[in-house]
Amino acid sequence: MSEVPSEPGEMGFGRPRDWAIGGVLLAAVVLGVAMTVGWGPLLAPWRELSLAELAALLALSALSYFLRGVRVYDWFRPRFTGLFPTVLRLSVLHNTANNLLPMRAGEMVFPWLMRRYFGHGFLDATATLVWIRLLDLHCLALIGLAILYLRAPSLVWPLAGLLWVALLPLLGLLRRLVPAGEGGRLRRLLRLVAEATPASGVLVARVYGWTALIWISKFLAFATLLHHFLPIEPWQVLIGVMGAELSSVLPFHGIAGSGSYELAMVAALVPLGVSAEAAFAGAVNLHLFLLGVTVLLGLLALLLPVRRGPGPEGG
Repeated sequence: MSEVPSEPGEMGFGRPRDWAIGGVLLAAVVLGVAMTVGWGPLLAPWRELSLAELAALLALSALSYFLRGVRVYDWFRPRFTGLFPTVLRLSVLHNTANNLLPMRAGEMVFPWLMRRYFGHGFLDATATLVWIRLLDLHCLALIGLAILYLRAPSLVWPLAGLLWVALLPLLGLLRRLVPAGEGGRLRRLLRLVAEATPASGVLVARVYGWTALIWISKFLAFATLLHHFLPIEPWQVLIGVMGAELSSVLPFHGIAGSGSYELAMVAALVPLGVSAEAAFAGAVNLHLFLLGVTVLLGLLALLLPVRRGPGPEGG
């Protein structure tokens, strides 16, 4: 089992350079709003949202966090049976860190907490996270096809979606494609990822179902809110949300996603005829909601009990 730091202070969440770049991006967003839209006009539309509307959007967002915990729990069942509160705490804290720390340093929280709570191998947990992210990207591509259908309805898009989903069972073949045994570092890493492949097609289907529900609830909440600030066509709103969500693949990622989140949404919407100023204002407001949800749920997650479970070898 891989050895990893056991105390928070021993775990490096981002290099000083990452924090410096993230700080610059955060300052650029704050100054950008002040010099263009202005913070007063940018925040004014929030007053038009009722508490019931905000509560509904918060509930949908919280549901996506809850389902992320269910996905991890289902992936490792039956070993984590009876430990769902701890798994949910782990999942929410992982996503909280991922949304707040610069340069995707928050991804390291998942394997670290898997080791801390369950004695799970650091590299093994990282390999599982790779698969979870691949399923996320697969699902986002499927949502992209749905957006294309909304923009220009055609049977091409549903057929493409069915073909895309039909590729999922091929994941099980990876175990056979990467041979076991000694080899170079790349081969060992590939084998580690291959061994983290879901053990059965039924598990792949279940986990993918949770993944789809996660993104449907999140997109529904975020698209509804963005449309409030940016009254454009629904398919354009969805493209804006998609652009913001894909900001995680950018080579830079500011503190709390600042700068990269807004840039990705503006880049997605401006080619569609949306003004850069309006897209920027909408992106900042949606980002503020995301950060509010992140901090609130992250604090609530700390109230969940920790019940440590056995590692992969029963220890």
